[in-house]
Amino acid sequence: MAKHIFVTGGVVSSLGKGLTCASIGMLLEHRNLRVRLQKFDPYINVDPGTMSPYQHGEVYVLDDGSETDLDLGHYERFTNAPLTRECNYTTGKIYLSVIQKEREGKYYEGRTVQVIPHVTDEIKAAVLRLADDDVDVVITEIGGTVGDIESLPFLEAIRQFALEVGRENCLYIHLTLVPYLKAAAELKTKPTQHSVGALRQIGIQPDILICRTEHPISSEDKDKMALFCNVDRKAVIEERDKEYSIYEVPLSLVSNGLDEILVKRLGLKSAALDITDWRDLVDRVRHPDHEVTIAVVGKYMKHRDAYKSVYESLDHAGIANKSRVVVRRIEAEEVTGGGADAILGGVDGILVPGGFGMRGVEGKIEAIRYARKKNIPFFGICLGMQCATVEFARSMLNLDDANSTEFDKSTQSPVISLMEDQAYVNQRGGTMRLGSWPCNLTPGSLAHKAYGADLIHERHRHRYEFNNSYRKAFEENGFRLTGMSPDGSLVEIIEWPNHPWFLAVQFHPEFKSKPTKSHPLFRDFIAAALERREGNRAEADSR
Repeated sequence: MAKHIFVTGGVVSSLGKGLTCASIGMLLEHRNLRVRLQKFDPYINVDPGTMSPYQHGEVYVLDDGSETDLDLGHYERFTNAPLTRECNYTTGKIYLSVIQKEREGKYYEGRTVQVIPHVTDEIKAAVLRLADDDVDVVITEIGGTVGDIESLPFLEAIRQFALEVGRENCLYIHLTLVPYLKAAAELKTKPTQHSVGALRQIGIQPDILICRTEHPISSEDKDKMALFCNVDRKAVIEERDKEYSIYEVPLSLVSNGLDEILVKRLGLKSAALDITDWRDLVDRVRHPDHEVTIAVVGKYMKHRDAYKSVYESLDHAGIANKSRVVVRRIEAEEVTGGGADAILGGVDGILVPGGFGMRGVEGKIEAIRYARKKNIPFFGICLGMQCATVEFARSMLNLDDANSTEFDKSTQSPVISLMEDQAYVNQRGGTMRLGSWPCNLTPGSLAHKAYGADLIHERHRHRYEFNNSYRKAFEENGFRLTGMSPDGSLVEIIEWPNHPWFLAVQFHPEFKSKPTKSHPLFRDFIAAALERREGNRAEADSR
């Protein structure tokens, strides 16, 4: 029978429950245990696909086309656990399922449909879907904060769950904040006590407290929290902010003995923990041989999580190249109007990520033009590829009004246009070209050299594509279309060969990068940026 770990949060949001779940999953996998992870989000949206990145950060896409919460990105980067649409449920998705069953008329047999038991039963069923014979531990993250009205059905469901499968098969972890009051020069444990008190009123007694803090927690404070929260003293775990990288979190949890507590409390038969590979990774993060500066030119720069996977993939590529990657976050609108040199001067590489809507597009195009003319390594992703196509059409094909029909429906040069199967789509949630799709690579191209393969599979999230009517004109002017769908209908990768490294893709490679295995395109992009930096330094030294 699979064991279950439920992770809740208290005091404030954004404490890092997803990162904690991912770290626990990684540690259990390093004990040769089979793990699955999932997240319940309390908002009523059916999925995150229609939500602004300013609300919940990036939308993370899985192989099966599911649009999910960004925390699932942490799960994939830290573990090898398979993720599917069953790994992310929102209140909206749960209620939609209940309502559909009620309308079919055969599930509830005329009974009044209520939160308890029908909604909570649906939540429990979602947990059990991951607990098959091939799984040792299911880790379930409850989004939101204890005390929020939206989270109550999920908390009630996991309370009931323990009664049904046995308390010995369930473990509750509560992640909380221990704030430091500068005026009093001391940590305060009362917020944690109140948070646990609210959880206990619901009927859940946490087994482990993980305490986020900026300062060391004294033995006296740990004793106090253990006493008033009814938690074993050894199960009060300090989780201090990390100086270098989020990839230090698992090492911190190990130093506090969390993996031993989990194995003992759940009666798991596991191998001894061996995280030598992870310690080596963190050592490379702490002691890089080089440094490289990358400009990320986007439209959601005010929200750090809007491009979370892009930033993480840059870090992974830095690890692979033994280099620290310094990211210069640039609002695309600031580049508009010919100010590219003042804003982008001195960077070693330029990356333009995805996005939707007209705002900032002209700034992205200007940044791409600057990268092309100045021979600065350039990497475009999704909208970044479409903007590179528009820039080339305007600059090299003399199509001054070249544009995407997303931004100008009346353009006479629609080098980017709506995909045919998207023309009659009315609903917005989950209706784009989503999930993993195959792509054939051109031998000898930058992409082919990076992947070392003829056929690849990458994740997509888009409605617009390269307009095939312009293929011939682009290729005749030196533009290379080096990645195509197997049927030859969709352009997936473009390259400009008269350049040190200029490549853009329609898909989202950032969703398949790991700290232990950098995505090949990010890896080679950073390598090219590093080569430019070292070349400029050598040139300066020779003067």
